[in-house]
Amino acid sequence: MMDEAIDTTDLKNLAPGPRRLLKRLRALMADQDNAQKRLDNLTGMIAEETGSDVSSIYLARRSGSLELCATHGLRQDAVHNTRLQHGEGLVGQVALTAKPLAVADAPKHPSFSYRPETGEEPFTSFIGVPILRGGRLVGVLTSQTTHERKLADGEIETLQTVAMILAEIIASGEIIAPEELAGLDVRPTRPDRFQGGAFSPGLAIGVAVVHEPHVSPVRLIADDPEDEEARLDIAINELRKAIDSMLDGNRLPFGGPTRDVLEAYRMFAHDRGWLAQLRDAVRQGLTAEAAVERVRNEHRARLMQAKDQNFRERLHDLEDLANRLLRHLDENNTDAGAPLPDNTILIARSIGPAELLDYDRSKLKGLALEEGSASSHAVIVAKALGIPLVGQVEGALDRVENGDTVILDGEFGLLHIRPTEEVREAYADRAKAISRQAAAFARLKDAPSISADGQPFELHLNAGLLVELKRLEETGAAGIGLFRTEFQFMVSDTLPSVVEQAKLYKAVVDACGDRPAVFRTLDLGGDKVTASAPAMREPNPALGWRAIRMGLDRPGLLRLQLRALIEAAGGKELDVLFPMIAAPWEFFAARDMLEAEIARAEKYGHKLPKKWRAGLMLETPGMAFAIDEALPRVDFVAVGANDLMQYFFAADRLNARVSNRYDILSPAALRLFRSIQASCAVHNVPVSVCGETASRPLEAAVLLALGYKKLSMAASSIAPVRTLLNGLDVEKLGAWLACRLDNPGRTLRDELMKAGSDAGLPPEAVDNSPLI
Repeated sequence: MMDEAIDTTDLKNLAPGPRRLLKRLRALMADQDNAQKRLDNLTGMIAEETGSDVSSIYLARRSGSLELCATHGLRQDAVHNTRLQHGEGLVGQVALTAKPLAVADAPKHPSFSYRPETGEEPFTSFIGVPILRGGRLVGVLTSQTTHERKLADGEIETLQTVAMILAEIIASGEIIAPEELAGLDVRPTRPDRFQGGAFSPGLAIGVAVVHEPHVSPVRLIADDPEDEEARLDIAINELRKAIDSMLDGNRLPFGGPTRDVLEAYRMFAHDRGWLAQLRDAVRQGLTAEAAVERVRNEHRARLMQAKDQNFRERLHDLEDLANRLLRHLDENNTDAGAPLPDNTILIARSIGPAELLDYDRSKLKGLALEEGSASSHAVIVAKALGIPLVGQVEGALDRVENGDTVILDGEFGLLHIRPTEEVREAYADRAKAISRQAAAFARLKDAPSISADGQPFELHLNAGLLVELKRLEETGAAGIGLFRTEFQFMVSDTLPSVVEQAKLYKAVVDACGDRPAVFRTLDLGGDKVTASAPAMREPNPALGWRAIRMGLDRPGLLRLQLRALIEAAGGKELDVLFPMIAAPWEFFAARDMLEAEIARAEKYGHKLPKKWRAGLMLETPGMAFAIDEALPRVDFVAVGANDLMQYFFAADRLNARVSNRYDILSPAALRLFRSIQASCAVHNVPVSVCGETASRPLEAAVLLALGYKKLSMAASSIAPVRTLLNGLDVEKLGAWLACRLDNPGRTLRDELMKAGSDAGLPPEAVDNSPLI
């Protein structure tokens, strides 16, 4: 492709081919009801518009081969009979590299593969361009002539533009109906089933909506290339200004990319080659949005083939930059965009909490992510909103289209795309059963929290958004065991003021009434940065500069938050929890800071909390072994089991390959929990467990048997956990565990499930398995 600027004196006449071709296509295909005739007519039009003797369309099959599906100029009996294997011939090279290929004398090229059935002997020159959609190869479009010719970049550009139009229109069903694409890998039509991670429970049956979708076919062709180039230039300038403002003003967005990522964005935003590609695409007749999509497609197809991890990571930077540019283009466009269907199931590669909250919650019924982990903030927000979520469904975006019927099973981590009638009926029955179970759970909200053998327990709510506060009454929770204060920062482009923070915290205190509310101070850092303390990208953010480490190194941020919490308490009790404490001195320093802010409030005549407590969030093995040193100054302990187990097993919980390698019900892990509880009991310090571990009924039963009377979890987990614990014989399970905790072994899970009632478990403790 060309890197030099093109003379813009006659842009309107530079590339009429693609625009005229699309208009002719719609007019001539309207009355054609035969798929083959449609494709044949299309190749004829392409040959006419490009002045070629031959135009052919090869489409990818699921096997990886390329099938000649239509041609103008080659033998018609070769259509659907000629198939090129992976990498075979010049067409195969185009598919293999995802790059255009132009050869003046094709038979002399070392990759040339002669297929006599096509009758291509008379043809000398060859141009082939990949047909790409979403970075996935749909096929190859070729152009050939009988004579050698000097190949110009403009011809390649025209074919690339046509190839993009072809990919979108074929996938949309405007040329070929979906049922006529059987066997081809153009638009998926067969049922697909993906097994992922069950990150947020629930069942959703609805319509797929792709996050950051393709540019629709009706918005591909520009009415006026000059206007489109002007729109593109305005959007690029706005993009540059936004990145410069964040970097030069030291105002990085919460939960957004770190400084070095934005520096990469700035480099790309000023890259002449990238800008030339965008402008060339516009000058060929594409809209600015379609130009961004085409260039992104080309980069995505090439970088996805790279073996070097650094190149693959760069793909994410380019993806995000393209999305940012598309958003700036939207701001210059009057189109409002299509509304969400009432039963939307969102399909995304990944999504941030702010992006998720932008969607209409009344219509969003489910979420599937190709990436993500059970502890990501998007998952936490989904749980808060009661939205089923399945993660780690790699490849789903390649197999789904907007409008596809999908079933999302958040109980067993399944995503069904275009399910069969039999699967739909089975899930419809399950949906009815889940509704009956939900009604039964709702009646349990006022049930006493006491086990079958008379052991009391408390179930508290994990929260981080105001919308979750109503779940206190719905679930009958004993209070808020963990309020994640960082969400207010992550969804804001600026640092929330003391007044703004205090307003949020007061709303939480008021909603709780006489029930306790535990506020965890900011757990930011690593890949979640603040405007006042930007961080560099770290190799392992989980072990990096985050949470209390950031708070102690940048005390102004933590002091302002403590000031807001004190103000919000307004005469009521205040519980402050400090996260990621790795050594006793860190907790002592944080507690001293809280005491200093209490003294300041008293000095200036502010209303003080009726009573205040400083809690230690135990998330590191180092702190677990030093807990006795800290407990004399600790008012309460909250065990953050998610991070504690991550560090205990040295298994990154954000890494799907290792996050499931360990089991918290292993004897070694349970001995650690037993030791922590015993130390807290000796010092008479209340201790609780919060997070994913506490939210699973079987694990909750084991924790209760180890002496943990207070558990904090997502709202959707409270009723199932209460149901099991109400039927549990705690003393019997405790005795069963005591005989086994000092034994070696990978896990006690299977043995415990097999023991069942012999270990004090009620029938509800037996895990179900997916039927579909």
